[in-house]
Amino acid sequence: MKAITRTDFNFPGQKSVYHGKVRDVYNINDDKLVMVATDRISAFDVILPKGIPFKGQVLNQIAVKFLDATTDICPNWKLSSPDPMVTVGVMCEGFPLEMIVRGYLCGSAWRAYKSGVREICGVKLPEGMKENQKFPEPIITPTTKAEIGEHDADISKEEILAKGSATTEEYALLEKYTLALFQRGTEIAAKRGLILVDTKYEFGKHDGTIYLMDEIHTPDSSRYFYAEGYEEKFAKGEPQKQLSKEFVREWLMSNGFQGKAGQQVPEMTDAIVESISDRYIELYEHITGEKFEKANAEGDVLARIEKNVVGTISK
Repeated sequence: MKAITRTDFNFPGQKSVYHGKVRDVYNINDDKLVMVATDRISAFDVILPKGIPFKGQVLNQIAVKFLDATTDICPNWKLSSPDPMVTVGVMCEGFPLEMIVRGYLCGSAWRAYKSGVREICGVKLPEGMKENQKFPEPIITPTTKAEIGEHDADISKEEILAKGSATTEEYALLEKYTLALFQRGTEIAAKRGLILVDTKYEFGKHDGTIYLMDEIHTPDSSRYFYAEGYEEKFAKGEPQKQLSKEFVREWLMSNGFQGKAGQQVPEMTDAIVESISDRYIELYEHITGEKFEKANAEGDVLARIEKNVVGTISK
């Protein structure tokens, strides 16, 4: 199994390419974007040294399914998905924000809460909460959209408006879309025996209209618990069984890495890489209810992607 960790295509009409943490984004005639979900994996805003086979396919195909399942809530950027690892869509000017929505107290929010923090991004948190406890209502805790090598930073609604990152009207719509999308994701997850714990959305504008962009409800952007056993584990204070990238962060932390200066990424053995790949495929099958069909990873994947994309954007 070969992981695709970098692409360097030259598509017809290509103006530029941006290599993100996970995705390579090609600008076609300042009109369309070709987004290739590579097999790169990042944690603590650091790209890890080895790719994860089939991760890009998992991310892209889950995102495509959820984009298609939420078109009644808000417009989204997707036009087509010509390859298992690719989405082609409308070029938008992105808001410099990630709209993070949390239904439960866990992850970084729990780590902050445990240290005494009672307000995140201007949102006050109730006293006496426990790890993995459900919030009375989902909360929105935005972050800035960082460049590679930089860390996303928490930001409040008031700071967003003061910086001019969005107008009052735009931000109200971003909040509305965020909560409605999270509700839809929660309902779909529940049908599959999962709990959508938290996730993030990115939005942009095209011709004055706000569009949902990028990925949605994938294991890179979301955290899921298994519904079965949640209450029992919560009552006992035990860790929840979850499907998300958090297990990668936990593995890194247990080996002394949190993305801080001077820290070394632990060795990613073949067994570790395979186990991460298996977890991504497991989430795909749980959240979609469908068997994951591995694309031809043994063949020339880059040639396949190029052929499929060129055939689409040349029409």
